[in-house]
Amino acid sequence: MDMNRTFLEEVNAARDGLTPDPDYTDFIRKVKDKTGIDLAQYKEAQMKRRLTTLRTKHGYNSFALFFDAMMVDKSLFNEFLDRMTINVSEFWRNPNRWEVLRDIILPELIKEKRRLKVWSAACSTGEEPYTLATILDGLNLLNDSSILATDIDVGAIEKAKQGLYLERSLKDVPPDVAAKYFAPEGSLYRVSDTLKKSVNFQKQNLLLDSFDTGFDLIVCRNVMIYFTEEAKQMLYHKFAKALRPGGVLFVGSTEQIFTPSQYGLETSETFFYRKTANHV
Repeated sequence: MDMNRTFLEEVNAARDGLTPDPDYTDFIRKVKDKTGIDLAQYKEAQMKRRLTTLRTKHGYNSFALFFDAMMVDKSLFNEFLDRMTINVSEFWRNPNRWEVLRDIILPELIKEKRRLKVWSAACSTGEEPYTLATILDGLNLLNDSSILATDIDVGAIEKAKQGLYLERSLKDVPPDVAAKYFAPEGSLYRVSDTLKKSVNFQKQNLLLDSFDTGFDLIVCRNVMIYFTEEAKQMLYHKFAKALRPGGVLFVGSTEQIFTPSQYGLETSETFFYRKTANHV
């Protein structure tokens, strides 16, 4: 047993007002051993509450039994991933921030180079990378740019590739954009082939996997709020390293970085952070 990890879990539990739970702690260890997913990097109170709801929904009275069931039932494991990652998203979420990206950030980036390397990290079911694609296309940059979109949840990635969405997901999309890129299909809307062909979807564990480098823009929104402070700091360092000097990290509207300089970043606009030129 890793005594340092056990001590850290107890400290985190005490900080969060939780009583250490050996059943849940053992579940965390087993999940990490089998999948590489480290639930200890997520805020325990939120994660445990969500997974307890899922466990009891399926009739398991312990995390030990729930884990055993997940290992033999792929649909249950996929439901665990969905619950763990909270796949809730919309196109153009917080529209004014996307307008800043379109009107200020991207024009600045293309002064330095026209072929942009873009990454949508923790892309969920695809609303974010497809939003990026509509903006790039509107600026006549899509054909010259590459968009990588990654998520830990294979089920979410498959939904993104399918490109079918409920009408409520489009509530913030500008009407002209919706008309151009979305076609009604029964009660759903299908994203255009132009957008689908522009995005490269891949599975990735942000906490465990290494990142590619040289990105002009990294978008990771409304995800960091679920991680512990230690995990956030690690990820901000990894994101900064993945950016080229002058590249920009775009975070969610509840995820402001208060001391970006510790990661070699500086504030460009609210929720946009530029990698400083002298940071490796």
